Amino acid sequence: MRVLVTGGAGFIGSNFIRHVLTKHSDWEIINFDKLTYAGNLENLADIANDSRYSFVKGDICEAEAVEKVVRWLGGSGMIVNFAAETHVDRSILSAGSFVQTDVFGTYVLLEAVKKIGISRYIHVSTDEVYGSIEKGSFTEESPLHPNSPYAASKSGGDLLVRAYRETYGLPVIITRSSNNYGPYHYPEKVIPLFITNALEGKKLPLYGDGKNVRDWLYVKDNCEAIDLVLQKGQPGEVYNIGGGNERQNIEITKFILKEMGLSEDFIEPVKDRPGHDRRYSLDCSKVKKLGWQPRTNFEEGLRQTIKWYQANQAWWKRIKEKQKEFKDFYREWYRA
Repeated sequence: MRVLVTGGAGFIGSNFIRHVLTKHSDWEIINFDKLTYAGNLENLADIANDSRYSFVKGDICEAEAVEKVVRWLGGSGMIVNFAAETHVDRSILSAGSFVQTDVFGTYVLLEAVKKIGISRYIHVSTDEVYGSIEKGSFTEESPLHPNSPYAASKSGGDLLVRAYRETYGLPVIITRSSNNYGPYHYPEKVIPLFITNALEGKKLPLYGDGKNVRDWLYVKDNCEAIDLVLQKGQPGEVYNIGGGNERQNIEITKFILKEMGLSEDFIEPVKDRPGHDRRYSLDCSKVKKLGWQPRTNFEEGLRQTIKWYQANQAWWKRIKEKQKEFKDFYREWYRA
């Protein structure tokens, strides 16, 4: 089996590639990644010499390059699209790049699939497309109600995928996962940012009152779910994937500080993000009917994540040193 993984040098994509190569001895992977700020081939250094793995530097917005790698798949091959701009704060700063990658890039991939033909296309999306919910949980039938440029761009991509199924009959499936955490998470997102700041003896900038609720999913559990959907999911369907671990941001912040032996004096309340959704929650009964269950207890998964960042300081320090542009943005944000 041949699988094209777009955005495979990023956080979830790199974990997925490692999962596939470990679990499926007869699968071949092409990692197609533009290597933007969040794409890092160090994430895959341990499998770089695996004969079943190859890397192609490319942009999903470039039709010729996309068609070339899709042709490599043959008719029985599959695509898993992780390539996306994903950070909400960056989308507030610069929405255009999100529309370009998350909407136009999805269009380019779908056009290649329509032209060449493959067996399955998995579009990896997010629970943020549903917006915020006070009580209960979103199902796959819930309307899309995005509240940030990032969520809107992902919604646009999702709707294109749906349209290409309805209009052209493409073998597409959408997964929408809750917040992932774990190894190789880019350190501008809240959990790795707070862990690495704590390791550096810096304050942990907590938005607003810290009571925003997210459902947390260990990245390896998400990879197992996507793998299952890739094999057993029904074309044209959407599958929510959540960890069943709803926590307030303040709870997570205090847990990290406690595990790292630091006082709550390291918490620095900062101005809340515009359009900050209050609570996300997913009904995941549909994917569970395929035979998936999250394996990782949140507290234990977070302990493992803290240990990983403690053991891999060279990895994240190189990244944070290159973040001057975003550091400047945050500095002005917090002072406003």
